Amino acid sequence: MEADVGEKLVGALKNPQESESLESMAKAMEITKAYASSGAVTHFSAIARVFYDLFEMFETGRDPRQK
Repeated sequence: MEADVGEKLVGALKNPQESESLESMAKAMEITKAYASSGAVTHFSAIARVFYDLFEMFETGRDPRQK
């Protein structure tokens, strides 16, 4: 059974050296940092949502908006 995206994220945060999701997390973090520093953010909670959606996209290969 494939692990849930949230479980993969927690695993990557807890044990980054052994995680298969480290690359997805790094990509999501870089894009999120660029978004946060762009000044386009209107609410701080948007940053966490963008990070999670990007991580999910890189991890699954699917567009998270298509839920």
